[in-house]
Amino acid sequence: MAILERRDTGAVTQLVMNAPERLNALSDEMLAALHSALDEIANDQSIRVVVLSGTGKAFCAGHDLKQMTAGRQLDDGGKAYFKDLFDRCAAMMARVQSLPQPVIAQVHGIATAAGCQLVATCDMAVAASGTRFGVNGVNIGLFCSTPMVALSRNIPRKQAFEMLTTGAFIDSDRAETLGLINRVVAAEDLEAETMALAQTVAAKLGVAVKIGKKAFYNQIQMNVADAYAYTGDVMVENMLHCDTIEGIEAFLDKRDPTWEQ
Repeated sequence: MAILERRDTGAVTQLVMNAPERLNALSDEMLAALHSALDEIANDQSIRVVVLSGTGKAFCAGHDLKQMTAGRQLDDGGKAYFKDLFDRCAAMMARVQSLPQPVIAQVHGIATAAGCQLVATCDMAVAASGTRFGVNGVNIGLFCSTPMVALSRNIPRKQAFEMLTTGAFIDSDRAETLGLINRVVAAEDLEAETMALAQTVAAKLGVAVKIGKKAFYNQIQMNVADAYAYTGDVMVENMLHCDTIEGIEAFLDKRDPTWEQ
């Protein structure tokens, strides 16, 4: 049984974390499988959107605490292992956002600690009603410092700090209000609603979405003046693409565009 399953439906790929007995924890094996799959998808021109989900009772419960405990038995008390673990996790999270294709989290059950970080890292997220989100490490004496990076870039800082320091969960409705997820749907509709969103995005001009995703994450780190200068250049690049020209001409002619990519 593969720890990560890939299912292709047209231009949409579903990556399904498949370790339900461990609540799809981000074990060494899961991190490696996710990063490898994302690298493979990045070079797949036929795929335009990725949906990330999990089997069993939970989307993802964060790092694998049993592996982390075992790491403490190493000669240096686990220092080198933990540094490598968090570096590998950060690299996988960064790969989600550097991936040319948008990534949508399909969330159910719970998303805690690094699992909540994964939701915050994805470009969009759809959650089943009743899903709970938390950065709960503080409850066991481990402040969720790396999950904090993605969380604090998704929701207002005071709400993020409250979650980080209390270890309390928020429900799906609160997560939507704060901006951690895009929408809440009935549990029985979760896959269908997420796939509908994915198919909507997949139907757009792929090269335009790829240009736009890269620009989105680049400009958000800039001041306003630099962001406008940078995105102006991006618009020029996009405008000169042959499929964009075709799209504009088709709109003016009141017909469907014929795109090459």
